[in-house]
Amino acid sequence: MPDLVESLDLRALERAAAVILADELASAATLHLPGGRDRHRRQIEHAIYLANRVLAAAEEDGVNVGGDARLSAGARSTLVKAHAARARDARHGAGQLSLGAQRAPTCEACDDGWRRVEAIVAAAEASAFVAARMAAELDSNSAWKAARSAEAAARDARRIVDERNHAYTFHADPGFSFGEGWYLAAAAVLAGVAIQIEPGKRQTSQAERFLQDAGLSSRLVPYRSRPRANKHLPEIVASAFRADPLSAQRKLRAAFLGDAPIPQAVIDWADLRLAGVSAGRKVLLWVRYGGHHPTRNTTFPELVELARRARAADCVPVLVGDAVRDGELSVPSGAVDMTLFWKEPIFQGADMRRAQLQFIEHLKRAHGLVGQLGVTTAGMDGPALMGLPTMYLTDAPNVRLGTWVGTVPGYQEVVRDDRYLERVSDGLRRWAGDSPSPAPARFQYEMG
Repeated sequence: MPDLVESLDLRALERAAAVILADELASAATLHLPGGRDRHRRQIEHAIYLANRVLAAAEEDGVNVGGDARLSAGARSTLVKAHAARARDARHGAGQLSLGAQRAPTCEACDDGWRRVEAIVAAAEASAFVAARMAAELDSNSAWKAARSAEAAARDARRIVDERNHAYTFHADPGFSFGEGWYLAAAAVLAGVAIQIEPGKRQTSQAERFLQDAGLSSRLVPYRSRPRANKHLPEIVASAFRADPLSAQRKLRAAFLGDAPIPQAVIDWADLRLAGVSAGRKVLLWVRYGGHHPTRNTTFPELVELARRARAADCVPVLVGDAVRDGELSVPSGAVDMTLFWKEPIFQGADMRRAQLQFIEHLKRAHGLVGQLGVTTAGMDGPALMGLPTMYLTDAPNVRLGTWVGTVPGYQEVVRDDRYLERVSDGLRRWAGDSPSPAPARFQYEMG
């Protein structure tokens, strides 16, 4: 009699598992609704739990006294379909999580995300294995169809892991941040990261030329989707500078500038525009006007004040970057206007990136350039990595570039508080050699 009661209870469990699964598979169209995916997973797991209970109990000696093989068959049928659904859901989850992992803000978060993807893929493969075993025991067309569905889902999920893209993208569209090219090349020189170049863009060939000239051909890989997030790059560069700042700087200077002389065309272009200007110390004042984060753009009143303070420190302010806007009729008094230099043909050719760095290097060697100052802008980053003292202005600490402060020699963040202009003046006097005390060790730099 107890066997009969237990058999009846098992039939109820088997029916419950089948109903739960059928209802859930029928409601697949609602998975995109809020909470739909989580509910789907819970119900699938519950159906698997109930069916496993039935199968385990029905196969115990003495329970199947009535010879009711339908219990076992029903439980197996539920399990093969439930595990197929579980594998398909895992494939979806792995795909979604992999996208987030690639965009993670740090290398550690990226790798952690991919470990979670791997765990999800393993769950898909485990379900595919169970589904295949249940199908073999049932040996029915419907069971084999479900098992094949589970196998395909697990295979697709594994492909997501196998096709993980470890490379960082060198964006060759002028609409992207120019500075990321410096970060990426520097990370490749210092840490050996893999690089893929954005194909078919206006500056694709120039990007390839710069990387080849920098000795990074071996780090180039074919372009694929789902690359790592370039957000990681400043921290990768910072880690190399923390280990050995002077060695890191020497490596970057050798890669970015090469060992050939600065082209005479670059020298002549710069010398012509500085003809008649005082041979004394000079400071680059960067002007920025961009659609991305427009609150970071240069304001003319601040530019005027920075130029005034540069002159007070006995430095000639040289404007570079974007042209002065806001309807102003002239550049600040005493400043040299070299804005938009990067648009000149000489700086837009095949070797555009190296030529722009060579221009600034020539200013250091021949025209007394001692530093650069301005709002956070991409053009500053390459020269900063190669040793040009830098003060960048920001309304709040910069999470990404803040990792360079105290690690990249000469790199200083100036947050706009009530005393930021005084700190700018202190920095300018230090660059000009008028500081009563030696520069802090973390701001020393190698002129090359």
